[in-house]
Amino acid sequence: MNEIKTESANILCIGNSWFPYMSGGLNRYVYELIHNLAREGDRIQLCGLDLPKKSSHPQIELVNLASAKSSLLKRLWSTRNTFINSSIVEPDAINLHFALYSFPVMSELPKNVPITFTFHGPWAAEGEKEGNNKLSIYFKQWLEQRVYNQCDRFIVLSQAFGKILEQTYRIPEAKIKVIPGGVDLNNFQANLARQQAREKLNFPRDRKIIFTPRRLVRRMGIDNLLEAMVQVKTKIPEIWLAIAGKGVLRAELETKANQLNLQDYVKFLGFLPDEDLPIAYQAADLTVIPSKYLEGFGLILLESLACGTPVICTPVGGMPEILNHFSPQLIAESTSTNAIADLLEKALEERISIPSREACRNYVMNNYNWQKIAREVREILLN
Repeated sequence: MNEIKTESANILCIGNSWFPYMSGGLNRYVYELIHNLAREGDRIQLCGLDLPKKSSHPQIELVNLASAKSSLLKRLWSTRNTFINSSIVEPDAINLHFALYSFPVMSELPKNVPITFTFHGPWAAEGEKEGNNKLSIYFKQWLEQRVYNQCDRFIVLSQAFGKILEQTYRIPEAKIKVIPGGVDLNNFQANLARQQAREKLNFPRDRKIIFTPRRLVRRMGIDNLLEAMVQVKTKIPEIWLAIAGKGVLRAELETKANQLNLQDYVKFLGFLPDEDLPIAYQAADLTVIPSKYLEGFGLILLESLACGTPVICTPVGGMPEILNHFSPQLIAESTSTNAIADLLEKALEERISIPSREACRNYVMNNYNWQKIAREVREILLN
């Protein structure tokens, strides 16, 4: 095994979009990772779409490859040309995060520098689940495989996605390292009493509140959660569900909630500003993540726990890997409506053990703080 570089290193990253401008687990992960590597003294060049002209951190240089508003072909052409014409510093490590914008520059990357791909999810499979046409799915599969075949090693955030890399993309297990994601403990804190948090967001003060921040697409399982609410409200009539997020299914889901007579029990909040997210977690009795499939890690679980709020999840992807060692009783038996409803009732009525606010916070601090995670990632990148 090679000796790990201890002095500051030059690390080239290729991501997607800039997190404060564009939400999403991948974008947030890259943002947190590069800032934590920079705090350790490394110099980062991040390439992506719609990046600011300058980072607030002196160790981070941003290279804006293209505009997300352009057509796909124009984005790929711009990505390649901009990368070739940019002053890319000779890197000590290369870390790719999204196959689409890695593909146009693969032939331009230094041949003597190892390439680590951080696998955030099967792009083609996600598209298939969301109803993409066959040509789109084939293109995504082809492009992903071409990129992955040129990488030296892989980081996955869960064992579940490690198996997908092996089985779907035929990546040898020896090339795959599992390193979970982290959470910003300064941003996600348990610093408000529940009633204080509710007052700040104008949430009901006398009801059992469950909260779910989700992109409103099929795989997130919001439809199942709405159906579960019909069952739960008959036994717990004071329940109230707050759904934060936007997506193509919002109108459909709002119509469904009305058809289920949930107008007094469900609130669609729309886009929730990042500064309000920790407040919403603290305002809730429980956070619920009802995903149906392809939930590779479960960053929302960490955010909620860091804010002191217990989490219920379905047994999908990497989410059980987070709760198995802490509160396995809060993992539903399946993704079904009945399983979600049953667990919600047990938890809200405290018929099962619910971890304390302090226990939730401490679990994340000890296992998922970004400083620790970034050092583990750096060791892989520079090995």
